[in-house]
Amino acid sequence: MEKIQRSFLTGAFILSIATMICRFLGAVYRIPYQNITGNEGMYVYSQVYPLYSVLLLLATAGFPLAISKLVSERIAKEDWVGVKQIHRVSMAVLFVLGSIAFLILYFGAPWIATWMGSRQLLTLPIQSVSFALLIIPFTASLRGVYQGQQEMIPSAVSQVSEQLVRVITILACAWYAMSSGLGVVYAGAGAIFGATTGAFIAVLVLVLFRRKSRGFETMNTSGSSYSVSHTDVIRALFAISLPICINSLLYPLFGLVDSFTIANFLADAHWSVTLAINEKGIYDRGGPLLQFAAFFATGIALSIVPAMTIAKQRGQTEEVEKRANIAVRLTWMLGLPSSIGLAIVAMPTNVMLFKDAAGSDALLILSFSTIFVTLSVTSAGILQGLGRVILPAVTIVIAVIVKWVCNFLLIPIWDINGAALATVLAYAISAGLNLWVLKRSIPSIRTPWMKLLLANGLLACAALVMKTGLLWVTSGLDSERLAMSLTCLGSVLAGVIVYLWAILRFKLLAEEELAMVPKLGKWLGKK
Repeated sequence: MEKIQRSFLTGAFILSIATMICRFLGAVYRIPYQNITGNEGMYVYSQVYPLYSVLLLLATAGFPLAISKLVSERIAKEDWVGVKQIHRVSMAVLFVLGSIAFLILYFGAPWIATWMGSRQLLTLPIQSVSFALLIIPFTASLRGVYQGQQEMIPSAVSQVSEQLVRVITILACAWYAMSSGLGVVYAGAGAIFGATTGAFIAVLVLVLFRRKSRGFETMNTSGSSYSVSHTDVIRALFAISLPICINSLLYPLFGLVDSFTIANFLADAHWSVTLAINEKGIYDRGGPLLQFAAFFATGIALSIVPAMTIAKQRGQTEEVEKRANIAVRLTWMLGLPSSIGLAIVAMPTNVMLFKDAAGSDALLILSFSTIFVTLSVTSAGILQGLGRVILPAVTIVIAVIVKWVCNFLLIPIWDINGAALATVLAYAISAGLNLWVLKRSIPSIRTPWMKLLLANGLLACAALVMKTGLLWVTSGLDSERLAMSLTCLGSVLAGVIVYLWAILRFKLLAEEELAMVPKLGKWLGKK
């Protein structure tokens, strides 16, 4: 049993590392993409990207986990016929779903593009992304089978390979299209086609692993019949995967809402189509920054969840409560300073990364969604670990509805600043609902508010003082981008140093609490 648990935690850690690498790559590539294609190019890509992101998560978040669960149950019973059946049925079901989605996107692209705000700019990119849907089912099914056999390396390698190839395709196509005069439509279509090239590489990697280790296919299944009906497999596949899929869709669904509403609502408020498109492209600058700000905040906290799940299965209630407590506290400790820090350096960061200060007010407002994003993700993960799988999915549906309604009400009044505020409010509701339920499930969860607020207050003071000083010192530089880069990096460094000192000074984390965090405890918990 202990060996199985260690295998589970090791596998979860491997997949977590792969996911964090993919998230990092996904957070940074849009910065050079915007620099190459401009605000209009950012608009084209960011309008279509949520479609890809939603469909990708449906394949990579829920179905592989559902398949792995069903496969592992069959392997435990040495039912190799059942394993093959699950593999083949899931492959067929996902391929049918992917083919239907491909047909809808490819042939419905002109209408979808019109609903998004620009048939001329978006039709070709939407058609371009549709081809990935013919390949994604194979990656989902193969990853699920590997994970069901506790072989996490193939899934991890395929995920990282897929993201690397996708990013290379995006930047190469953007550069070629703009330098050759093809324009932002072809830049966007080529970039979004990176979903297909990445998926192809992922399948290739998985097939190569499969040829190297045949796994269950080496078992003798001749003369055997299927142990369960195809209908039962399909029913179980959807019952397990759908809640997990929905729980993974919070961020991309918000992006999808923005794709269908921001430019359209601006146009309804008597903005010209050209100005509305440009403004949406400016608003989309906030996406990679929020992903990057939330990157470290969610990574460490979520690394606790697999271990917490093991503790729950072993009936260690006190251990479950301790791990949930430290996960929530870590999220507050990392998410709150990320929001405050990004808000303080919003304008310098905007100029440093995107060449000008357009949309800095919206970026400042969006920065406060970081804490709510991280809290929502962490609390949803803990609730899943406690067996409350449906509830986080319900809160996400509520949050998406709130986002749509707030966009409708606020964009005509405050343009993209209203959209940013709508994002903050919707994320806050999602996080608040999850935390409310979590608090009822584990009343012992506590957050040292006074120490936390004092530490963040010191961070804000240090960053603001450094920012003011550097703005004055660098005001004579010829390059505004260089001046803002020095200001941004110097302010962030000052804030980080002071915040780390405050954590140690106020003892926000005890040594035994650090030891609960996989890997981190080994690095920081020892004197």
